[in-house]
Amino acid sequence: QVQVVESGGSSVQAGGSLRLSCAVSGDINSRHCMGWFRRAPEKERERVAHIDTTGSTFDADSVKGRFTISRDTTKNTLYLQMNSLKLEDTAMYYCAVGFCQGGTWFHGVGDYWGQGTQVTVSS
Repeated sequence: QVQVVESGGSSVQAGGSLRLSCAVSGDINSRHCMGWFRRAPEKERERVAHIDTTGSTFDADSVKGRFTISRDTTKNTLYLQMNSLKLEDTAMYYCAVGFCQGGTWFHGVGDYWGQGTQVTVSS
């Protein structure tokens, strides 16, 4: 079984920074992609960023230049460094392990999801 556990969510003032972590355990392999998604209240899930098997990253336009996704392959851990946070970044953030090709994430194709971690940005 594959387990995905997010951590690091908190309440932070606008303009501040936060780093989310995602620990993955189980039978994942080098063909898997990893990504961050978020869901704000009464809104659809949004892809924040993902990283493919080569280490290339693909960011959503809404976070480009502010957020950085990275992966430590040795520890099977994914990170999301969030800078210059805005009120609209408030959401539940989810980590996922799955499959992708370039900028496309393949939803529902052998993917695993965590329970989420809440990020709240206040003025």
